[in-house]
Amino acid sequence: MEVRTRFAPSPTGYLHLGGLRTALYTYLYARRMGGKFILRIEDTDQEREVPGAVEKIYESLRRAGLHWDEGPDVGGPCGPYIQTQRRDLYLPYAKELVEKGAAYYCFCTKERLDEERRKAEAEGKTFKYDKHCLHMPKEEIERRLAAGEPYVIRQNVPLEGKAGFDDVLYGHVEVDCSTLDDTILIKADGLPTYNFANVIDDHLMGITHVTRGTEYLSSAPKYNLLYEAFGWTPPIYVHLPPVMREDVRKEKDGTLIPDEDGNPVMITRKLSKRYGDPGFEDLLDQGYLTEAIINFMVLIGWSPRSEREFFTLKELEEAFDLEGINKSPALFDMDKLTWFNAEYIRRLSEEEFYEKALPWISQGVDAEKFDTRRIAQLLHDRTEVLNRIPGMISFLADMPAFETSLYTHKKMKTDPAVALEILKEVRPVLEGVSDWSETTLHDTVIEWIAASGRKNGQVLWPLRIAVSGLANTPGGAFEILYLLGREESLRRLDASVAQLEA
Repeated sequence: MEVRTRFAPSPTGYLHLGGLRTALYTYLYARRMGGKFILRIEDTDQEREVPGAVEKIYESLRRAGLHWDEGPDVGGPCGPYIQTQRRDLYLPYAKELVEKGAAYYCFCTKERLDEERRKAEAEGKTFKYDKHCLHMPKEEIERRLAAGEPYVIRQNVPLEGKAGFDDVLYGHVEVDCSTLDDTILIKADGLPTYNFANVIDDHLMGITHVTRGTEYLSSAPKYNLLYEAFGWTPPIYVHLPPVMREDVRKEKDGTLIPDEDGNPVMITRKLSKRYGDPGFEDLLDQGYLTEAIINFMVLIGWSPRSEREFFTLKELEEAFDLEGINKSPALFDMDKLTWFNAEYIRRLSEEEFYEKALPWISQGVDAEKFDTRRIAQLLHDRTEVLNRIPGMISFLADMPAFETSLYTHKKMKTDPAVALEILKEVRPVLEGVSDWSETTLHDTVIEWIAASGRKNGQVLWPLRIAVSGLANTPGGAFEILYLLGREESLRRLDASVAQLEA
């Protein structure tokens, strides 16, 4: 049996991280088993569709390196792969179920359904359709259909007995049929609901393994009732636990909800854009590397059953298995992702890092005025996320204001008074440097320090502060002097001396 998996997103927005992980597991299992990975767009909920979302799905998956074997834009033997383009396929299957007694026409108006729902709520019950139209005579059904009355087709769930399914993670799951509602299969607009279309499409496309979130656990028994009614073999189910995140408890307006002592209350909640959690594209736009995101997301909920943490996508294709998936909810840790990203950045070659960093360097400084390659070299081992680069180097373009207390360093035995003395002495030494290169600056100043009897740090600490205005910089005094150039370095040094003398 050829393994055929599918990722079937709805075009209702961006690719969230939970969706990315589902796509990854679906893709990786197909590759591991030498099977096919299919992309299907489930757009039957037209009211929620976001313009341009389909193209965004394509772009996101391609940026993730997940290339599908069959899909809307690449074709395949089971197309079309967009559900609204398959709309004529579903009604005949729904009518077949009606003939078998597994479904029925329902002409109930919205007003009647709303009234029944209000009654249920008033009695403290969960609303469940009462099969009002189930036993309608065939002649009346035909008359109302011929008259063009709006209708839906509902699944006829047995009132008694059990419905269940088998899941790779959760084993056999079974529920009482009496707890299940008669789900709508075909809507009044003629389009199928997700609950019906995914069953028909999975069968027609030969899907062998269905990977999706645990939010569909409660619906799976009804899907299997449909498979049984058709006489089809259901796919193998893998229901993934949600991706969670720790957060502080907040009101809807964002106000923190403290405990009785006034401390923030920590909660664990599902990842959601509603709370400001990033999507895949958001992370890329922030400067997280694709490889780091993919590696990290796969390990949220799946274990290679070893201490190994770093995998390329190709290595994951060879290593991934269903047995390593954990059925406990997975915790998304932004700090851990940032650590992963920093590790991946450090593993880039100098040229690879330069290419990725240059657009961000150009946001911090005028690329035409600075040696951007040298800046990249200094940043390579210090960068965790690329979007932090502009802030790390902005001091090169614009000297920040700073307090003279920054010169105080107990270990270096410096304070503002000592700094003033040293800066006034080193100023003519720097002014005499004609070849403004790092090597010449280093050799000249170090030679002068040795002759003066001082320690290197005692001079280099206040010198770096004087030309950068920061306690921490990418690069030391000589690198910064070189990048600033002779004129700007001396100008900043004079301004810092004047500040100390004021």
